[in-house]
Amino acid sequence: MLLHEPMETAVDPAFRLDVLLGLRARPRAIPARWFYDHHGSELFEAITRLPEYYPTRVETSIFAERATDIAQMTGPGRAVVEFGAGSAVKTPLILAATSPSAYVPVDISGAFLRASANTLRGQFPHLEILPVEADFMHDVPLPKEIEDLPKLGFFPGSTIGNLIAESAVDLLRRMRFMLGVGSMLLIGMDRVKDEEALVRAYDDASGVTARFNKNLLVRINRELKGTIAVDQFAHVARWNESYARIEMHLQALRDISFSVDGEAFSMAAGETIHTENSHKYCVRDARLLLRAGGWSPVAEWTDGDDQFAVVLAEARAQKSAP
Repeated sequence: MLLHEPMETAVDPAFRLDVLLGLRARPRAIPARWFYDHHGSELFEAITRLPEYYPTRVETSIFAERATDIAQMTGPGRAVVEFGAGSAVKTPLILAATSPSAYVPVDISGAFLRASANTLRGQFPHLEILPVEADFMHDVPLPKEIEDLPKLGFFPGSTIGNLIAESAVDLLRRMRFMLGVGSMLLIGMDRVKDEEALVRAYDDASGVTARFNKNLLVRINRELKGTIAVDQFAHVARWNESYARIEMHLQALRDISFSVDGEAFSMAAGETIHTENSHKYCVRDARLLLRAGGWSPVAEWTDGDDQFAVVLAEARAQKSAP
């Protein structure tokens, strides 16, 4: 059962700016990170349990099977910093295996973050858990308690795939700067595969992903005094071969006019708001992306069908030449 939405506080000015700029743009697009208000986070967790949505299930099986190998390569005593922690479903597998000295979950959804942190405190009563409510797309000040500890970044779920290549490289470099030389990064990266399976994973038969996508419009109406007729938009998921990504859009079913934050907008029937990308990576692309972001891959694990990969990388001292 989904929890009730908590009372909203002041509107995030970055949310307002991204929405207004995105609706003014052609083609229209709003960054996917704004999906994750409290209800959006709940809906995403529901998506991860759908039979069509393989990434969570397959990645979790890799962690379960390879946890000992991962622990041997990372060593004990690191501070685990998880970017976009959400409900931290996979996290206990890593915490139990790697024997960390601290755990720092970072997430933009504060209520969801605190709830998952409390759950983990019950599972790991002797582990110092230091949640940080922040948007990890920007610099995140990590707790001083872990300043002198070796660090293991944890970025599961192929969340890196939500970003275009330039933004993905920028984020990886930011993580490297935050965690420091000598740190390690454990990251999930989804593989390119059959188009039908990919589209099905992002357009499930029960419509949960559609509700997740449309919840962005609900949030805009609630927080930015929007007048968008949500039922006049359809959820669309499609494969873009040129960019090796699944795209999610909200498509206007008819000519429609609405206002957001006092500004008037109109959309023609068939026009879309691009809300999410989910890039998929072949082996070489994944390694190249990590290296461009300042991370040297040191190990990789996949499932038996090579649907998904978990990569361990290290932030080594930079060299001026090979």
